[in-house]
Amino acid sequence: MKVLQFPLARITAAFILGILVVYSIIPSPLIVFILLSISALLFIITYYLSITNSKFSLIFGIATSLLAFSIGGTTQIIHTGSYSPNNYTNNRNICKKNHTFTVTLREKLKSSNFSERYIALLHTIDKKKAAGRILLNIRKDSLKHTFEIGNRLKINGILYKNTAQKNPNQFDYQKYLDNKQIYAQLYAEPNEIQVSTVIEKDIWYYASKLRTRIIQNLNNSNFHAAELNVAVALILGQQQDIDPNIIRDYQYAGAVHILSVSGLHIGFILLFITFVLKPLPNSKRGSFIKLIVTLLSLSLFGILAGLAPSVLRSVTMFSFVAIGLFLRRSVNIYHTLLVSILLILLFQPYFLFDVGFQLSYIALFFIIWLQPLLAMLCTPKSKVQKYIWDLLTVSFAAQIGTLPLSIYYFHQFPGLFFMTNLIVIPFLGFIMSLGVLVMVLAAFNWVPFYPAKALEISIFYLDKIINTIASFESFIIKDIPLNTSLLLTGYLVLIAMVIWFKKPNFKSLALALISIVALQISSIKTKWDVQSQEEFVVFNTKKNTLLLERNGFTTTLYANDSLLKTYEKNNLISSYLSGNFCTLKHKRKLENTIYFKGNKILILDSSMVYPKTIQPDVLLLTQSTRVNLDRVLQSIKPKIIIADGSNYKTIQKRWKQTCEQQKIPFHSTSEKGFYTIN
Repeated sequence: MKVLQFPLARITAAFILGILVVYSIIPSPLIVFILLSISALLFIITYYLSITNSKFSLIFGIATSLLAFSIGGTTQIIHTGSYSPNNYTNNRNICKKNHTFTVTLREKLKSSNFSERYIALLHTIDKKKAAGRILLNIRKDSLKHTFEIGNRLKINGILYKNTAQKNPNQFDYQKYLDNKQIYAQLYAEPNEIQVSTVIEKDIWYYASKLRTRIIQNLNNSNFHAAELNVAVALILGQQQDIDPNIIRDYQYAGAVHILSVSGLHIGFILLFITFVLKPLPNSKRGSFIKLIVTLLSLSLFGILAGLAPSVLRSVTMFSFVAIGLFLRRSVNIYHTLLVSILLILLFQPYFLFDVGFQLSYIALFFIIWLQPLLAMLCTPKSKVQKYIWDLLTVSFAAQIGTLPLSIYYFHQFPGLFFMTNLIVIPFLGFIMSLGVLVMVLAAFNWVPFYPAKALEISIFYLDKIINTIASFESFIIKDIPLNTSLLLTGYLVLIAMVIWFKKPNFKSLALALISIVALQISSIKTKWDVQSQEEFVVFNTKKNTLLLERNGFTTTLYANDSLLKTYEKNNLISSYLSGNFCTLKHKRKLENTIYFKGNKILILDSSMVYPKTIQPDVLLLTQSTRVNLDRVLQSIKPKIIIADGSNYKTIQKRWKQTCEQQKIPFHSTSEKGFYTIN
């Protein structure tokens, strides 16, 4: 691959590796800074040696990569909030009692059923200086208290650290928040919050005010709510108020990417700006004015869209494209891509772990790298045919590139993505151009009737088309298992095959064959590991008891009648099956006694009926059973007691105290998460 021959590619790879290593092993900051100093010194020495003697060029290249690696690690340390002395995570007693917090609202998130949710910046704890980001949950009430970005609030409450996922193979929300430097949550009643008269008027405040003005003006013009929420997502990148059913339709149709502002949207914005500025002369002064207006417009759009990773990547890259065009130089798209990665990760290294950021860059890389090869497979004669073929090849290249990663994260594949992109992308260009015009005018308190109505009708029919495509659920492949080793070897095969098609020779063929062997070895190892695994899992589910016994690729479900009838729609079960490469073979109604690998598991429910002579290894308490636990423990003497999520927490506290007195281990799934017997 020629792209790997660019020095910038090797520097970027070393920089990213430094971020990954520090993120994984969490070393002492002192060690990282010492490494940075040593690598900088080696870089300077080898630089001067390479000038006088070309034999040191290789050593200089290694020193450069080491310096890039060290800068990546240092960047990760600097941008990790928990390393700051004032960060609230360094206060060991912060989550044990009430405190008075002073915070500033930074970003509004999607509301839950009961709370309005914000990202807030911490300023003080009990009048002492503090720092860090928290997730603020303000309970919804009938009075509809309104808070805006920039408000400084004084709140008395208890800070709760993020808890780990309580069921296997589920989305790790704790890790997701940690990657956003949010380590705890605060819950507040709206009538108990003191709002300061001081408003922090920074770039986030003005961006929020401008978005709010646009949305209010469109609301006042009787713009239909459902279409308005989609328009705000398409153009401003704000998905907080979209109906979940609409999001699901876009996911099933393979078009959810258009609801997140990315390179596609920024490309349309750039074309629109270029069209508007076309009357300006192409003189030196005119071109400079075009460049400044273009860069300012892209930056403003990025701020309005909330500075999401995909938006930052796209705005940064297209800004470099605009600068390259102004300088009358041919723009090397790979260099542009690498520079945008370096700049973004230099200021926000945690974006590297953002799924949208990863998918966005991989899609763009494969469009640049693979699409020309696909385009050569056919030569359409008419312009219409060529346009359709180009749309198909771009869509196919992006889908091929993101397919392994999409399956790894979401375990599904929309089979009709071809049809969706062929219909939606031309439609999207019209909607984006019209939407930008309407929203710019709305920012100046003027919403012209006919353009706004045309935008509303366009989005209405776009949603209808997406809904129709999504209704063919038989084309949606769900619950596809994929682990990390298969992901990496899958990408190795994909890249090797493209290299072979681009330049068919012995080396590329050998690389392709080696990659296929690596994929087969990974597949065999995965199969071997799964076959040798046996476990019994007690899930944490509210009001119900859910047990799964796994022997290799087959599982047995133990549950009540209602769960057994609806197990196919249960996300806990489907996630576990796809995450462990297994299928559900047997379904059984809950019994009092279950045997697993020599362990006797006694289930005690609300009926309080159990065999008095049994000596179980595990006692599972369910449905808030009212038995006298002291008497039961003296009678059957289990080795461990498990209480699942079907029990009231007050009863579990009493059980825990009883077990501590009897010196028997107690595991509450509500507190500690699922329990596994291996």
